[in-house]
Amino acid sequence: MSATREGEDMSTRRTRREFLTQTALATAGLWVAGCRASPRRISANEKLGIGIIGVANQGSYNLNSVAGENIVALCDVDENFLSAAAKKFPAAKTYRDFRRLLDQPDLDAVVVATPDHTHAVATAAALRSGRHVYCEKPLTRTISECRVVTELARKHKLITQIGTQIHSGENYHLVVDLIQQGTIGPVNEVHVWVNATYGGKDWPAERPPIPAHLDYDLWLGPVPARPYHPDIVPRWWRHWWAFGGGALADFGCHFMDLPHWALALTAPSSAEVVEGPPVHADSTPPWLIVRYEYPASTVARPPGAAAKSPLKLTWYHGGKKPALLPSDIAGQWASGVLFLGETGTLLADYTRHVVMRERDFKDYAVPKSISSDFTRHHREWIQCVKTGKPASSDFAYSGPLTEAALLGNVAYRARQRLEWDSKNLRAKNCPEANQFIQHQYRKGWQL
Repeated sequence: MSATREGEDMSTRRTRREFLTQTALATAGLWVAGCRASPRRISANEKLGIGIIGVANQGSYNLNSVAGENIVALCDVDENFLSAAAKKFPAAKTYRDFRRLLDQPDLDAVVVATPDHTHAVATAAALRSGRHVYCEKPLTRTISECRVVTELARKHKLITQIGTQIHSGENYHLVVDLIQQGTIGPVNEVHVWVNATYGGKDWPAERPPIPAHLDYDLWLGPVPARPYHPDIVPRWWRHWWAFGGGALADFGCHFMDLPHWALALTAPSSAEVVEGPPVHADSTPPWLIVRYEYPASTVARPPGAAAKSPLKLTWYHGGKKPALLPSDIAGQWASGVLFLGETGTLLADYTRHVVMRERDFKDYAVPKSISSDFTRHHREWIQCVKTGKPASSDFAYSGPLTEAALLGNVAYRARQRLEWDSKNLRAKNCPEANQFIQHQYRKGWQL
């Protein structure tokens, strides 16, 4: 099938057979104006028709992870990336604008692997069109977008998954079992740190021309226009509030996933910055320490254990780590999660974990890595689409996780401890924080 390029008039290119086919489907109530009334029922032996929105970098990883299904559509605002992907999947139609991709009738599901600032608009449009969605993390750029997308998935009863592939690894499953079985007793404190850093930069002063292969206006999507610079597109957009949320938004959904899952956490009651650099209007913080508090009544405890106090979760990035961690051990864990229980501690990262009984870490022993095939995260989503069962990291779970991670950035930018009202998406003590909670789109874009 020949590729369809963005900007072409689809109606003039439609053959009589295509027109009659779509008319028949619409008459049957299956397809109207690019939207299915309900998802197509798919047997276990059938292949999904999948569209990929964002085909390079992490998008390429996602594309390869679902390549066993039928890749029927590819979309990217960069013609060079799009052409390279099309060579690998020559039967797929190609698009620059994801909104045109969603008009394609043989599409069952969509993978969204764009920068954070376009996650919400692409995901929401796909859900409204009746497509199942796999979206990269964080689910959205702002908390308000996250709530809209989470509710859309619930309303349309579609199968969703966020791109926290470590969630499907063996190590995380083992850690969750150990915590929930009470191996270290009730947990009232968690420390989470990552060795990543973004931001701390001024917006580039140079104004180079926009490359002919890049549709920069489409890349900007819903956010207010900003000058183009190659330091931003295609790779380093995470440095900037306009497009992402730095290290906390990037890795919060990976590392905070473990305590959220093991302790059944949902919404924190507060978030405050313990330490951090001065707030930059444009750029994310290169390092940060944020403390969250979760109500005691909402924290899962081992069987028979009573809730005693709220849970405190402290986040660190940019080289910062918990002071209570001995320096020799800290040197062995560039990133990690430390659970402090009443009868022991548990230290973990993506592929390792170790249980200790002594609070001074004297019984620490270097753990071996557990090999995991993280691509089964994609396969689980595909299987769930075919069976109708929820995926393990669907939006019902990963939406609140994303909101919690993003709240730390809001507290930092608002320069105040936030008393969080999750139900109404507001900081009860800080109305000024609302500007960082709610999304604001430029004309022509809506969620």
